[in-house]
Amino acid sequence: MSSDPSSLPPDAPSAPAKAKRPLGRIILVLAGLGIAAWLAHVLIHLWRYEETDDAFVAGHIHQVSAQVSGPVRAVLVRDNQTVKAGDPLAEIDPLEFAIAALKAQAGAAQEKAEESQAEATEARVAAELPEARARVAEAQAEVQQAQARSMLADQTLKRDQDMAQGDDHAVTPADLDAAKSSASAAQASVRAASANLGALQAAVASAQAQDQVASAQRQAAHAAVSSAEADLRDAQRKLSYAKIVAPADGRIGNKNVEVGDRVQTGQTLLVLVEPEIWVVANFKETQLPRLHTGSEVEVKLDAIPSHIFHGTIESLAPASGAQFALLPADNATGNFTKVVQRVPVKIVLDPAGLQGLEDRIRPGLSADVNVRVR
Repeated sequence: MSSDPSSLPPDAPSAPAKAKRPLGRIILVLAGLGIAAWLAHVLIHLWRYEETDDAFVAGHIHQVSAQVSGPVRAVLVRDNQTVKAGDPLAEIDPLEFAIAALKAQAGAAQEKAEESQAEATEARVAAELPEARARVAEAQAEVQQAQARSMLADQTLKRDQDMAQGDDHAVTPADLDAAKSSASAAQASVRAASANLGALQAAVASAQAQDQVASAQRQAAHAAVSSAEADLRDAQRKLSYAKIVAPADGRIGNKNVEVGDRVQTGQTLLVLVEPEIWVVANFKETQLPRLHTGSEVEVKLDAIPSHIFHGTIESLAPASGAQFALLPADNATGNFTKVVQRVPVKIVLDPAGLQGLEDRIRPGLSADVNVRVR
């Protein structure tokens, strides 16, 4: 029989085609196994993890603003510069505030002098008051003595009058006149002592009134001193605010001030970003039942895709993100559409995994978060 290929049936397969069939089947089997392995990996991952790509790096960001108004005399930092807490950042011209502080200091000194004078006056009046009261007591004793002498003179006059009317005429008219004169003089002494007592009592009342006035003046002076000292502290506070310092360690960003600018109170001059960072991940409300404080977390940053960071859940927000929005959604209307809400979750990264990468991680970077729940 001839072996000429032309003698074979036209639809008979050639030898190389038969050899390709097992190789194609192997490739299909391997591809199927790969797809199955990938699906198994995805399913296991979905079973063990809750994930979200709605996450970002957060940190402490300070809006450094001017506390007083005035022209900027110096800017002491550059963009992206690292600073320490208390380092000077900028300075507003302090001349106006220094003059106000000197005026307040002079006013406080004057008020203190007036307070010292009021205290001295109060002390002098308080010292005179016991002396005036002692004179009143002495005058009261003199009145009592004068009254006693007057009573004795009246009794002597009455006895002499009785004796002069008797038959024996034991008292002469001259003696009777002398007794009358003594009684009149004693009554005059009582009136004089009483008048002197009244004057001294009036002096005591006046001294008491002066003491009250001096005490009121001293209290008013003390209040004026307190007010002047408050003005002085306020002036010194404004003077200290002329020098703007860093509130914490960090880096400078968004610098928006130059020498010669006139800034207003509350105007933001620059931003300071602290080195401490964390991740805020917004999980769907349907994912929350499996999220707990302390759960292990894997974080991948878009800026550093080759590195996986590890951390733990520190806390969950007390409300959904929509509740913290500037204009929260009002669902009490007829046009209601249910939307799955997201709740912010704070994740603290492991410090060991951040070593050497601190300068590459910044607040605002996007992240993918996987929380292990099984």
